[in-house]
Amino acid sequence: MNEFELIERLCRHLPLNASTVVGPGDDCAVLDLGVADRRFLFKTDAVVEGVHFTAETDPRLAGVKALARCLSDIAAMGGTPTHALVTLGLPDGYDLGRVESLYIGLGECARHHEVAVVGGETTSSPGSLWLSTALFGWVTPGRCVLRSGARPGDALFVTGELGGSLASGRHLSFEPRLEEARWLAATFAVHAMIDLSDGLAGDLPHLLKASGVGAELHSQAVPVSRTARDRARKGGRSAFEAALTDGEDYELLFAVSASDAVPLMDGWKTRFPGTKLSCIGRVTSETTVTIRDARGRRNLALHGYVHLQEP
Repeated sequence: MNEFELIERLCRHLPLNASTVVGPGDDCAVLDLGVADRRFLFKTDAVVEGVHFTAETDPRLAGVKALARCLSDIAAMGGTPTHALVTLGLPDGYDLGRVESLYIGLGECARHHEVAVVGGETTSSPGSLWLSTALFGWVTPGRCVLRSGARPGDALFVTGELGGSLASGRHLSFEPRLEEARWLAATFAVHAMIDLSDGLAGDLPHLLKASGVGAELHSQAVPVSRTARDRARKGGRSAFEAALTDGEDYELLFAVSASDAVPLMDGWKTRFPGTKLSCIGRVTSETTVTIRDARGRRNLALHGYVHLQEP
C-alpha cells in the first residue's frame, strides 16, 4: 500500500482526547489547550538523505529545509510557529562538520521565523542521515483554515510558480508563505487551504476529498516556473505536467468565494507585489478533477509524488 493508504490504516489504532479539535488528516493537528483566544498547532515532518536531499547537498540548506517544511504546514493553517523539537538520526561514520552545518542552517531558519528550538533527541541510524522536526504554533480560532471547507463555485488560487523545484534547487531555499497566509486568513474568508509539497496533482485531491467536492483547472492559468519551461523545451515531460507533478513547491493552494476573487487579487498586488498569485480554476460539485484547455474538458490523469508508491 502507498503512503496515504498506510496512514489511514495505522490511524485507526490511535486515540484522541477532548483537547483534539483536528486530528490526523490536515496539514497540522489543531488543539484546544484552554486558552480562549488561541488554538494550538502541532506538526512533525522529516528529511531523509536520499529522499529529500543527497550526499552532495549543502548540509546547511538541508537543515533549513528540515524546519521550513513544517513552517509551510503551519502557514497552510494560517498560523504562527513558536517552538520546535529536532530528532537527529546518525549513521556510522558520520561527518561531524556536516552534521554541525545541518544545525547551523536549521538555526538560521528558526531565528528568521522567531522559532525557539527547545530540545530533541539523537539516535543512531542503521541507514542514512535524517532529521525529524516537531513544530508547535498557534492560530486565532476564527482564522484557522482547514482543508475541509471548500464549496462549489469557489475560486481556486495558488501562490508563486510550480514545477522544477528539484532541478532549480528551490526545494532547499523556498520561503514558507507564513506572512501571506496570515494576511489571507485575516482579510478574507478562506474556505480551505493546503501547502503544495507533493505537487498540485497530488495535494489538490486531498483538499477536495476533505471538502467533499471536485475542481476544474484551467491549464493556461496554472503558473509554470521558468525551470520547468526550460526543461520542457529540451525534451521530456511538458511544462504543464511538471507544474502538476514535480512537487516540493511549498506554495499555498486555497479556495475562496468567487465574489472575493477580484478584491483578493487587488489586495495581493498591493501587499505582496513580488509574489505571483494565480486563479487556476474553480471548485465544482463533482468529486473529480478536470482540466479545461483548447481541446475541451478532460479528467486529470496525473498524480503527484507518493511515498511507498510502486513505480
